[in-house]
Amino acid sequence: MRRIGLGSRGMIQFVASRSQDDQPSSGFEELAMPLFNALYNFACWLVHDSSDAEDLVQETYLKALRSFASFQSGTNFRAWIFRILRNNFLSSCSKLERRMTVAMDSEEDGPELAVDTETPETILMNRFNSQLVQRAIDDLPVHYREALLLSEVEEMSYQEIGEVLSIPIGTVMSRLSRARKSVRESLLSASAAPLTRDLSHHVEAH
Repeated sequence: MRRIGLGSRGMIQFVASRSQDDQPSSGFEELAMPLFNALYNFACWLVHDSSDAEDLVQETYLKALRSFASFQSGTNFRAWIFRILRNNFLSSCSKLERRMTVAMDSEEDGPELAVDTETPETILMNRFNSQLVQRAIDDLPVHYREALLLSEVEEMSYQEIGEVLSIPIGTVMSRLSRARKSVRESLLSASAAPLTRDLSHHVEAH
């Protein structure tokens, strides 16, 4: 995916210049710079628009810098700033979308579902055309899509994903299981469609 023109250092310096503080918080740039591309890629997956993703990342860095004094040293900075980006994204959604997200959260408080690091779904994702995989992921509800991306793309642990999404680990596992199942069904359906068309043409020809 396309990088933002300012680059990570330029973005942080730009955000720092817009901060209400006279100077950027000590240590923020060192922690935030390596996460720039990951945050932008995650934002692109969420909003499906590069310009909106740039705005989302810029606002994330601005809020993170202003709130950096509240960050507890020694804790997970990556989960902390990803949570800020995700909360910014949710705040930009409509009230209806937010209510749907909350409602689905409450429905998932059931038994934990086992999630393996390598599953039939992830094997399918590796084998299939990247555009088909992207379309299958894009079609997921946001609360499934973000969990899957944090796991498969950012390689976060269940605990980190739970911190980012502010949900229990059991719910993380449940969402990943359901997201992978949905992607698998979508890919299998896409692979079956050409075969069905070929058989139909063959029958018609005879």
